[in-house]
Amino acid sequence: MSNRSYTLSVFVLLFSLSGCAQVAPLSNVDYVDLQRFMGRWYVIGGIPTFFEKGAHNPTETYQIGNDGTIETTFTFNDGSFEGDQKSYRPIGFVVDKQSNAVWEMQFIWPFKADYRIIYLDEQYAHTVIGREKRDYLWIMSREPRIEELVWKEILILVESVGYSSDQIHQFPHAKVSK
Repeated sequence: MSNRSYTLSVFVLLFSLSGCAQVAPLSNVDYVDLQRFMGRWYVIGGIPTFFEKGAHNPTETYQIGNDGTIETTFTFNDGSFEGDQKSYRPIGFVVDKQSNAVWEMQFIWPFKADYRIIYLDEQYAHTVIGREKRDYLWIMSREPRIEELVWKEILILVESVGYSSDQIHQFPHAKVSK
């Protein structure tokens, strides 16, 4: 077999196999009441980005800006509960105005990242944010802890839409006194 035929055969094989691993498009929730969604969320777990690795006490806070964008503040202690506090302030843009569940997040202008609300309970107490690429994931709660049963149900959900629970990391939160 010539080198060219071999290369073409490998390409055809890889192209045909690539269709086997395709995952269905990531579905988002039907509707998000943005006013109810705003406020502080504790990031309980997920597939972390490079700057979230080692995060302790991570929270994400949303506020609707005067221009309709979502002002976001992501805060955490770096490396330990006593670690330096770090904050990032990306801007969220609601892309799907019918559902309010598909956003783009902009950490650095002009780049925007996919951000989809794929789960939100009726009480707005727990949410899951995913990305079409399924490379990152955030499981969030209004409280710094999540019940074990809720955690397991969320893991089943995220696996059903193409995420691997083996990649999901739980973020530590210090006990909060009320």
